[in-house]
Amino acid sequence: MSNSAALPSIAWIGLGIMGSPMAENLLKAGYRVTGHTLEQGKLDRLAAAGGAVAGSVAEAVRDADVVITMVPASPQVEAIAYGEHGILENARPGTLVIDMSSITPQTSVDLARNAARKGIRVLDAPVSGGEAGAVEAVLSIMVGGEQADFDEALPVLEALGRTIVRCGPHGSGQTVKAANQLIVAVNIQACAEAVVFLEKSGVDLRAALDVLGGGLAGSTVLARKKENFLNRDFAPGFRIDLHHKDMGIVTDAARHVGAALPVGAVVAQLVASLRAQGDGGLDHSALLRAVERLSGTEI
Repeated sequence: MSNSAALPSIAWIGLGIMGSPMAENLLKAGYRVTGHTLEQGKLDRLAAAGGAVAGSVAEAVRDADVVITMVPASPQVEAIAYGEHGILENARPGTLVIDMSSITPQTSVDLARNAARKGIRVLDAPVSGGEAGAVEAVLSIMVGGEQADFDEALPVLEALGRTIVRCGPHGSGQTVKAANQLIVAVNIQACAEAVVFLEKSGVDLRAALDVLGGGLAGSTVLARKKENFLNRDFAPGFRIDLHHKDMGIVTDAARHVGAALPVGAVVAQLVASLRAQGDGGLDHSALLRAVERLSGTEI
């Protein structure tokens, strides 16, 4: 591995369920990482892993070659990007900003345009694979932006994920991520309905899911979430609150381009219903709880 002095220095903003293990994977790959986030415990975790910590966004990005952001939604991206204390006012011209948050395509397009005025380059690079994918560095990363910037970012992204694809100009990564979230939500819903059907029929659920996983009904969703369903373990790998936000993004974007999402719209309402029932902090596999409620099962 080349020594860290030869590698770009990285500022990491947002050390949540996904951001913390991702930043740690960059440290393992030999990068110097300076992190900023709102929770002191997450900063302590980064420091324990060998990273540096910054007291503000401005301090984190001031000397960085690459700034990576991983925050919950468009408002948070705008809050850390803009304003006197934001990335665009404090990063050096020539800095490459890689936003790995899942936000609206338009927010990404606007950020790239505003950054260009400061001589700052931007890629939108949202991810799929959840907490497990982040920890194992096997995320799927869908990227929007200039080819040259993508080529420069690729070694950094290769420390975080396995499937890394430039999907087109600014905003394209977010559009593909929205499609990803549509497929995942509908898939989880189908699995949840099957689980309730199987259990009410008195079938051995583990045996049933094992055999279903080996056929055409098998999916990454079923493989990743099988234990959640079996154990009713809904500790968040990806929270319902965030999937609710993402279903809003995809339904709004689809309306904008004139695409009908009839099943997606129903699942978006089921996600919203689950959140309204107080389950927003649970993993998205908790869609099972919504099906159980509809089926009269005690939960």
